[in-house]
Amino acid sequence: MALLTLLNTFNAFDRVTKKHKSSSAKSQEIIEQIGQEIEQALSQIESGGSTSSTDHKLILSDLRAKLKEIAPPSQLEGTQKELNVVLSKYPKLLEKYFNPDISKAYCNVDFDSHIVNQIIASHFYRCCQFDVGDCFVDESKEPEAATNKSPFLEMNQILVAIKSRNLKPALSWASNNHEQLKQNGSDIELKLHGLQFVEILQKRGRDEALKYARTFLTPFASNHMAEIQKLMVCLLWAERLDSSPYAELLSSSFWDKLAEELTRQFCNLIGQAYDSPLSVTIAAGVQGLPTLLKLMNVMTGKEQEWQSMQQLPVAMDLDREFQFHSIFVCPVSWDQANEENPPMLLSCGHVLCKQSITKLSKNNSTRPFKCPYCPSEVEAGQCRQLYF
Repeated sequence: MALLTLLNTFNAFDRVTKKHKSSSAKSQEIIEQIGQEIEQALSQIESGGSTSSTDHKLILSDLRAKLKEIAPPSQLEGTQKELNVVLSKYPKLLEKYFNPDISKAYCNVDFDSHIVNQIIASHFYRCCQFDVGDCFVDESKEPEAATNKSPFLEMNQILVAIKSRNLKPALSWASNNHEQLKQNGSDIELKLHGLQFVEILQKRGRDEALKYARTFLTPFASNHMAEIQKLMVCLLWAERLDSSPYAELLSSSFWDKLAEELTRQFCNLIGQAYDSPLSVTIAAGVQGLPTLLKLMNVMTGKEQEWQSMQQLPVAMDLDREFQFHSIFVCPVSWDQANEENPPMLLSCGHVLCKQSITKLSKNNSTRPFKCPYCPSEVEAGQCRQLYF
């Protein structure tokens, strides 16, 4: 539904822009023709031997007739009216699809202002707006929120250096976090050394590149021989690497991908998500807002009921980028799992919510009951909670 709304809006905007371009081009063409006719008339008056008023009136009369022929007032008015019609419809369409009053979708939620302030401050630091972040921390009186400034400052310095094709700060960081990166299964350190090897090969030649490889690439040989062999073949293309099968190692996109991967690994090590939680929350909220507004229109006059809801009565269809974990709905009660009613794994392998198991076992942890989906008999006491 959200996609259809955006599509309709873009189509309407496209009609407005096309009509505006058409009207503007037509008006510009008429203006140029009028200018040419006026210039010709002035030229005739200035170059004519006679200066009598009769001659001047005749020239002006011819000019007036030509101007009416080029652009009669009705034609100009018609073009402008067509444009005005399209322009007048567009704001109405925006009001239809984008309700300006979003306050009615607001629901009272107990926010932890301390956590919210930390998220906002972290967002500023993540976006390299360190002065803004410091100002926010100072005004919100949340000194603990400044703890993320130092790591994000270091990350920013590394990324700025990478943009300048300087890998030393990144290599230093990778070396200092070697064990943690290894535990996480990351090969970012090898990729950084590989790219540094290519840079040395390009700027300082084979001998220096080979010396670097023996020192820094050899420790990775046991687990990454294929990658190292590929780098060694680059030695054969030392002076023409840009026309070799390995030219991608020199491309700016390769450096950009490496910077992105480093950012992911850096955020992972400091316990932060790759995407800003604030940005993700706002983006998901914008996508879900039309559904909430439509729901509130249906529930007009039931504001108290809306404010007291623990969960929404309708599904919120968000894009996969906003789906971070699965949502379990009990196949017996059709209730969505939560902390009070978590999903439970039965001994037969099927999953039900805790409240459904309690009802089926008649609140007796040792009383066997039949699984609703297979002939197995299980006991509530043998069921294992999956998450929450």
